[in-house]
Order: sequence, then structure tokens, then C-alpha cells
Amino acid sequence: MQSNGRPIVVVKDLTIGWDGVVLQEHVSFEVRRGEIFGILGGSGSGKTTLLRYLVGLAQPEAGTIDIDGRGAPDLVSGLPPFGVMFQGGALFGSMTARENVALPLEEWTELPARAISAIAGTKLRLVGLEGAEEKLPSELSGGMKKRAAIARALALEPELVFLDEPSAGLDPELGVEIDALIKTLNETLGLTVVLVTHELASVYRIADRVIMLGRDEKRIIAAGDPRELRDSQDPRVSSFFHPKLEEP
Repeated sequence: MQSNGRPIVVVKDLTIGWDGVVLQEHVSFEVRRGEIFGILGGSGSGKTTLLRYLVGLAQPEAGTIDIDGRGAPDLVSGLPPFGVMFQGGALFGSMTARENVALPLEEWTELPARAISAIAGTKLRLVGLEGAEEKLPSELSGGMKKRAAIARALALEPELVFLDEPSAGLDPELGVEIDALIKTLNETLGLTVVLVTHELASVYRIADRVIMLGRDEKRIIAAGDPRELRDSQDPRVSSFFHPKLEEP
């Protein structure tokens, strides 16, 4: 979808880390409404940690985060203006797909049970899981679990979703299907998507813009259209986009 240019996420001079270890500092970027925005970086660079800060699961040591003009996310005081798909899906194993998707509605709305069940079913159909509503996560394939987790992220009709490694662990064909689903949701719902990923094929297929976190530099070392960054003359960026294959 073509972005309208107005930011929905604004991060300024952010410092993140854990247990006294600084992973990134002076991080600043904006996510525009309607775009698919990728957060890239090598292992240990802090991609998933940054996502935790963006969704309010950790508080920054310095800097600011603003979501949709409401300031920093606060998961305690009110309905979050976004949905989240955690790495691996994070579905509750004792609950059906429908019950997993219904959870945010039960937590944040006062809708009757029948309406919540109907909405959950609609969201599952939206992601291609019609007929799987009453299955437990153990009965779902890897790709189906990812779809169910995306459906749960959409339960409250957010304009913005955060996705952590949505196509990781899937075979290439299923990865393409998940990417196509994300792109379709972006285009048909006007959804803004922020995804953490190390899957370069996915980045090229669906990301409008990306930032790349440097592990050693502890800052953003590249930003822009991933198809242009692929041709970067910066050896740190080039080596990420053109990894050397290990000898058999």
C-alpha cells in the first residue's frame, strides 16, 4: 500500500538493553501510516528487544516512543492502539484457535460471548483458517499457527500491527504465503505493519522501508528501501544483504 507519509510511530534518541547491557542507543526513526516497515540486524543486535520496547513490555532508559500521537505504549491503563504477533506465534496450547483469537476481545471489550466468538471466527477466515476454528495449536501446522497469531493481532481492529519473525521457521513456500497474506492485509485494510525479521527474501518481497541495527555500533547503520540497501557500498550493510555461504 502507498503510505500517506504521516507517521504513526515516532522513536527519538532511544536507548534499549537489559540487565545493564546497552544494545542500542540514540535510535531514531519514524514509521509512516500504511507502510510495511522492517527492523533488520544480525544476531544479538537487539531487534526483538526493540520490539518489546515499542509495544510497552519494557521501558526505555533514555529517549521517547510515540504511538499514534498517544505517547509511549501503556498496556495497563487502556486499550493498546496496535496488535502484536510474538515470535513463534505464542498461542495458548490448551485453547482452540478461536479461543486464542477471542482473548483480546475478552480482555479489552464488554461484548457478549456470542459476538466475541463470531468476531474471532471472522478474523480466522480473514487469514485463511476457515474450518480450523476449533483446533488446538498442536493440531495446526507451523504456517497455520502463524496465521492464527496474526488473526489474534487483528482482533481489536488495529491500524498498526507488530510482527516478530512472521515467516521464520517455515519452508520457503509457506514463507511466501505468509508474506502474501501480510501484503494483502496491508493493501486491503490499510494496515501499517512493523516486522522484525532476518528473512531477506521476505524483506525484498514486502517491505517498503527498513532500518538495520548494528550490533557492534549499537545504533542504526542503514535505513531506506531494502532493494537499494542491497547495493550499498558500506561493507557492514553489504555483508548482511549478501551473506557468504558456508563451505559444505
